[in-house]
Amino acid sequence: MRAATIYRNGILAGTLTEENRRHYIFRYDDYYFNDSTKPAISITIPKNQQEHSSPFLFPFFFNLLSEGVNRKLQSTQLRIDEEDDFGLLLATAQYDTIGAVTVQPKT
Repeated sequence: MRAATIYRNGILAGTLTEENRRHYIFRYDDYYFNDSTKPAISITIPKNQQEHSSPFLFPFFFNLLSEGVNRKLQSTQLRIDEEDDFGLLLATAQYDTIGAVTVQPKT
């Protein structure tokens, strides 16, 4: 099991957990979920429920990953299997992402 903390504009929004390669859970942080002024991190992960489950990496997070040659280069340089979406997400989405969301490995 691997986990990451998800931040939106530097504010803790929730936790993303990979139970295995066929089960992912995103759970909004209690404070973030209960604050009506904080928006959902994505329209596909609404705040109408605190925990969301998926048999694959949520498309919102998958779309933070590079594609094609860039993905291959990242996986080679970082020594991460090119098919390991969650591993690449943990390694590459910490600082400079498109949009307001960043991903930090949970320690």
